[in-house]
Amino acid sequence: MPLEWMTYQAAVRLYHLDQVAYTCGHTLYRVHGGYSARTGLRSVVDVNSIIATAGAMQASLKDHAAYRPPLNNATLFRRDDHLCLYCGERRPVRELSRDHIKPISRGGIDTWTNVVTACKRCNNLKGNRTPEQAGMQLLAVPFAPTHAEYVYLQGRRILADQMAFLRAHFPRRSPLRERLAASPS
Repeated sequence: MPLEWMTYQAAVRLYHLDQVAYTCGHTLYRVHGGYSARTGLRSVVDVNSIIATAGAMQASLKDHAAYRPPLNNATLFRRDDHLCLYCGERRPVRELSRDHIKPISRGGIDTWTNVVTACKRCNNLKGNRTPEQAGMQLLAVPFAPTHAEYVYLQGRRILADQMAFLRAHFPRRSPLRERLAASPS
């Protein structure tokens, strides 16, 4: 199961500590170390694009049905494809905001299923009301991403082999899976 993005330095540390169970994808980096005083040979570590570690308790927790990844604007905006879910316009990040479907002041909570991306204009127009009270309709149903989807939403430059690995862990009816299948790659 995909857990997180890591630097190549952190990956080299896992290789050195012999915590890599197996690798997938292709070699991204070849890291040269020092020379052995005993053999005179230089150490070399090839870092793959996907590495699996053994015995991660984190993985079982993040694969649990009750797990919810942390909510932040950057991943929320990516979940909603930078679209205002009221007017349907794609906007730059500086023009987007987090809208609570049921406002916090009216008992709503700050969770993935109660927030959507809204342009600042629509968010102000909706105000402290529900979409029904404001006469506005949501264009999509908000959802809480699984951990694999969250890892995708965090990534910036995802390699093809990494994307294939992540997509294999998306739920079958994932809105992200459907969006990625519809977009030209």
